[in-house]
Amino acid sequence: MDAAKTKAQGLIDENGVMVFSKSYCPYCRAAKQLLSDNGAKFQAIELDQVDDGAAIQDALEEMTNQRSVPNIFINKQHIGGNSDLQFRKKQIPKLLEEAHAL
Repeated sequence: MDAAKTKAQGLIDENGVMVFSKSYCPYCRAAKQLLSDNGAKFQAIELDQVDDGAAIQDALEEMTNQRSVPNIFINKQHIGGNSDLQFRKKQIPKLLEEAHAL
């Protein structure tokens, strides 16, 4: 678990916008589309396509109390999932600017 937690934290720290996703998830697609529509430069990791995806998802749950995907971070701050991102739609440009992710 420690390696997965270190990897997840590293991805969060290195990227202004980090999306932990699954390739088949419609909510993940919606979140990534909203970010793209706002011109975001973001990094996404598809947890169903990496060997340590399940361990990363477990680590994220421990870190955020959220097991579901997408699990979104902007400027190292946990935003939540797709519904949380959609709820903050009007704040996204400001959040992206603060994260230097435009």
